[in-house]
Amino acid sequence: MAVDDDLIRKNPFEFQLATVVVNDSVTREALTRKQERAFLKFVKEDKHFSRYYEGIYILFKTGLRISEFVGLTIADIDLKNGVINVNHQLQRKRNMEYVIEETKTECGTRLVPMTDEVKKCFRKIIENRKKPKTEPMIDGKVGFLYLDKNDMPMVALHWEKYFQHICEKYNKIYKAEMPKVTPHVCRHTFCSNMAKSGMNPKTLQKIMGHSDIGVTLNTYTHVGFEDIQKEMKKICS
Repeated sequence: MAVDDDLIRKNPFEFQLATVVVNDSVTREALTRKQERAFLKFVKEDKHFSRYYEGIYILFKTGLRISEFVGLTIADIDLKNGVINVNHQLQRKRNMEYVIEETKTECGTRLVPMTDEVKKCFRKIIENRKKPKTEPMIDGKVGFLYLDKNDMPMVALHWEKYFQHICEKYNKIYKAEMPKVTPHVCRHTFCSNMAKSGMNPKTLQKIMGHSDIGVTLNTYTHVGFEDIQKEMKKICS
């Protein structure tokens, strides 16, 4: 308007933002099934990191957000019916305050089914869980699955560090390049694997807790040509 009214000669904002702001974000890619098996095998057989195997396996096989996973309590795990009740998340603020928050989206509140292997992992976690003198209580929640050295619930940062150190150790030992693996990569890998297996997008959206089906459908763009071939043969046979 200022240009049109001859108040200024040139519009100083007449440029595309992409030309001046560098996009340095890294696209999180799902692991291949071979990479996932290699990563889990390494964790399971490592003397130090094997203590976290069950938790990492669960992240790979349920698609839980890491904040949802660390917020789980014994009461949220229904081993009898094989269901994970996801209705909150655990966060730790910069001032080290622990808080229980609602799930990321309304759709984030959901029931996630367990496979038999996931059930075994939860059972082992509960059996081997630290028994502190005083159970930490966060906003009325008690019985968190993993506790740190101070008998407080582990948070996302703990697991981010574990994944980082596991990758570094794996690459050092095998002189190979395991892609960067994070808790979110586990979630993305689960989603991709379910898509490749032919799971209905709406079902997958429900399990993942996506509020927008578009987020779920974007995962299907990672389906490879071999997966497309298999799907075509299955449909046309």
